[in-house]
Amino acid sequence: MTTLSEQILGAPAGEYVDRRVDRAYVHDGTGVLTLETWKALGGSGISCPECLFVLFDHIVPANNSTTADLQHELRDFARHAGLHFSDIGGGICHQLMAEGNALPGEIVVGADSHTCTLGAFGAFATGVGATDMAAVWASGTTWFRVPDSIGIHLTGSLSGSVEAKDLALTYVSRLGMDGASYHSLEFIGEGVSGLSMDSRLTLSNLAVETGAKAGLFYADHVTRRHLGSFGHRVMPQEQGDCNYRVEYHFDAGEIVPVVAVPPRVDTIRPVSDLAGLELDQVFVGTCTNGRSEDLSRFANIVRGKRVKVRTIVAPASRKVLENAVKTGLLMDILAAGCTVLPPGCGPCLGAHMGVVGEGEVCLSTSNRNFRNRMGVGGEIYLSSVSTAAASAVAGEICIAGD
Repeated sequence: MTTLSEQILGAPAGEYVDRRVDRAYVHDGTGVLTLETWKALGGSGISCPECLFVLFDHIVPANNSTTADLQHELRDFARHAGLHFSDIGGGICHQLMAEGNALPGEIVVGADSHTCTLGAFGAFATGVGATDMAAVWASGTTWFRVPDSIGIHLTGSLSGSVEAKDLALTYVSRLGMDGASYHSLEFIGEGVSGLSMDSRLTLSNLAVETGAKAGLFYADHVTRRHLGSFGHRVMPQEQGDCNYRVEYHFDAGEIVPVVAVPPRVDTIRPVSDLAGLELDQVFVGTCTNGRSEDLSRFANIVRGKRVKVRTIVAPASRKVLENAVKTGLLMDILAAGCTVLPPGCGPCLGAHMGVVGEGEVCLSTSNRNFRNRMGVGGEIYLSSVSTAAASAVAGEICIAGD
């Protein structure tokens, strides 16, 4: 039986294939480079405008006049070319694609490495460079080497203050930052059924931090219910006796709250080991942990309290923000003294709206903690939302519930 990646790409691992792309997207950063390359290729036409998305999220609002000029050109191009377009405040590209724009069995490419997030829907979703994306604009197709697959067996259930982010950091630590280079991760086992769609998106999101090409779940009742809320009727994907190159096993019930310490995502320690580490900033959001489930969890912990360090919250999309307003979660977050940003990437990439200073320590729910990622000389620790919320209230790293 073939793996899910082999099923979708229609060939065994190791083969090179040319395939039509079902959905392709760029953001305000990579879109500028893609447009430049597309023009260099001749810029004679767009193959499938209804399949293409330009989603502004990385540096919006613009942080300077140069950025504003580049965005102006890309904005005008997207509108005149008839591409799907989301402007300032719409949200993070991966989250917008997760809101009914990526379906099981599809081939999805994005000019951003965390496109693997959408594998949570049973799609083959992967990041590509601007040159490859320009070719997709022109032809509607691209090439792949079908990856070998690694099976990630999940059993048990997460408990207490443990979240999918803790499980994600744990599997990244076990595989290492290059342990799955040019492989697909397939999340399987009886433990999958108890994971919400938001949790699956988090787990797929961090697949690239192991070097993986994609991170996939088989579409099931959870997938169908989520996509059904956007008007899609999809069929479940059947898993057979797949031939994985290697398999790893994780009992969710044994996972503990962890923190990835700088400067590597795969270097983790239990939160208890770092308890008492003073913080300058807490950041909650990004394509890893800025969804409705995350904001609800954060609000439940800070409700009725006040944060002791500057705390920045960035909803992953306008839909997430609207839900926070309707449910009252936004007022709880604001009342706790947090700053809420427009939906988007916020300070994740170190461009604006929360860059940390030299020597400052930030606890973030994002996916990368490399040197100078969020500001030259700052240190970034990665955690779950629950850990981030409890630590914001304490002013230092601590375990939720302590």
